[in-house]
Parts: sequence; C-alpha cells; structure tokens
Amino acid sequence: MSDQPTPTFISLDDAAAMTEGTRVTFIPGLQALYSEALKNVCFVKGISLTRALHPPMGIDKETGEDRQARLFELTSQTSLPTMFHDDERPRNVWIEQLALAERVGSPSAPALIPDDVAQRVEMFGLCAVILGEDGMVWNMRIMNDGPLSRKYGYNKTASAAAPAKVAEVIALIDARLKTQAENGSAYLVGDAVSAADIYWATMSMCVTATPPDIMPVTAQNQGMLKFFASNAKVPAIAEVLTPRIEEHQHYILKTYCETPAVLGGDPL
Repeated sequence: MSDQPTPTFISLDDAAAMTEGTRVTFIPGLQALYSEALKNVCFVKGISLTRALHPPMGIDKETGEDRQARLFELTSQTSLPTMFHDDERPRNVWIEQLALAERVGSPSAPALIPDDVAQRVEMFGLCAVILGEDGMVWNMRIMNDGPLSRKYGYNKTASAAAPAKVAEVIALIDARLKTQAENGSAYLVGDAVSAADIYWATMSMCVTATPPDIMPVTAQNQGMLKFFASNAKVPAIAEVLTPRIEEHQHYILKTYCETPAVLGGDPL
C-alpha cells in the first residue's frame, strides 16, 4: 500500500460555484493524460489546484440520465479536463488552459510560453502534433476500438494508419532532442523548459512503461498502465522509441513536476 498523500476532490457543482482559485476536473486514481498534463503545467507555474470530480461517460443505471449532462450544461462539452479560474469562463482546450496558467502562475515560475516569437512558433507547433486533432495522442486513442476511441473517430481505416502516425511524431521529437543535445540543450525548444517539454514528457507516458516512482499504480489505473506499456511494443512504435525519449521524459517529470504523481483513488 502506498503512503502517498490522499488528495481531496470536490463536486463539479461546487467547483463551478466557486469564484476564487483554480479548479481542475480529475478522475481519482487515473492519470487521464490531459488532466495529468495540465496538473503538471500548473505545478511548474506554482498554481495551487482544487481538484474536482469529472463525471464519467455513459448513462446512470439508476436514473437513466447522461452522467455528463451537467458538465455539458456548464461547459458545452464533456472532455477531460475542465479548468475553472476565479469567476472566469471555463477552459476546456489545452491551448487556452496553457495561456491561463501562464497568466495566473507565479511570477518566479519558469515561462512555459517563450517570449521569442520564433521559439513560440516551434513550441506551439510541437504541442499541436502531440496534443491536437490527428496528433499523437489522438491516434494512440484510435489504435483500438472502444467507447473513447469512437468519440475520436475510430474506424478500421483510421485505426490501421494510427501506429505509423504515432511513430512519426515520436521520431520527430527524437530527432529534435538529438539536434538540441548537439547544441548543448536538454530541452525541446531553446535552452529552457517550455510547455512542449511538459506536455511531451506527460503524453509520452502513453507509449512507454513508466516506472512507479513517476506514475504510481492504483486500482483505477493499472489497466491503463498495462495498455500504455503494450503500446511501446507495437512494431512501428517500438522501432522509433530510443533511450533519448525515456531520458527526456524522466528528466522533465522528475525535475519540474510532482513525482511520484499524486492521483488519489486506491493505491496498490
């Protein structure tokens, strides 16, 4: 049994009703990638988070109602995570969440959006192929059939093409890390940590066997961890995974983020 701290989760309605502070929706015990990435961004920026419960997909068997109906009423969407801050409108897209975190974070925290415009283009471009539609995570989700993959457009043709698309992004990142290292930098953009590093280090956990000193095992995430580790063995993906990918992931997460990750749920 883990001796990790147990975070508190408030209800979605309570989070929406608050008018001060930053609130983000999570599923206890589960490292839902976009929530985990936003949590890591906020940790780097020194933003104190209140965790709220994200309603699960599907129909409530007792009431017959859509369990995400209230979330849709509040945000006009159902994806994870939703980010509330003070009495501002909710943010549900990574690029808006990043902009908000950059604005409200501690003045002494690293800038995750570069001031240099050329570097900013590089950073947002890398994030787009990792996080955006038809990007790495999108295609990882449609490699297998299921309720979540169907939400992201699963069909047999798209699924067959997905591993090569995932591998293409990994190869791009690996080549960039190699070039950056040759120029004396451990980071994806310039000579300092940026959002590209935080997002990539977090999202790359979906194609690696991440050790428990970074991502603890819970009753809720043990299946997901096995699935992510199995992705690393898909031939097209295994071919492009290099030690550089793992070294960068571990360096960024252990240096800038809270590790082991604090998930709640039921630790194993």
